[in-house]
Amino acid sequence: MSHVKAGGSSKNVHDSPGQRLGVKLFGGQKVKTGQVIVRQVGLTKRAGKGTKLSRNFTIHADRDGTVVYKTRRIRRFTGKTVQRTEVTVE
Repeated sequence: MSHVKAGGSSKNVHDSPGQRLGVKLFGGQKVKTGQVIVRQVGLTKRAGKGTKLSRNFTIHADRDGTVVYKTRRIRRFTGKTVQRTEVTVE
């Protein structure tokens, strides 16, 4: 009589789907109020005029217009200045 030992249960095999992060509307594209412009983890891009930042750092359009990306120098708490991209709607 042949026997096969118990295979054991596998752990940590669950896989979650991707979060679909990234830039949804690029510079020069038309945008309507409430549309998502950028989905991001953390504050990699800043919300400028005509945009609003939600609790999960998603940048939405606050008014109709055209999306514009600009680089700005932001002063950190330590006094160091770093370049960050600012999203605005004009």
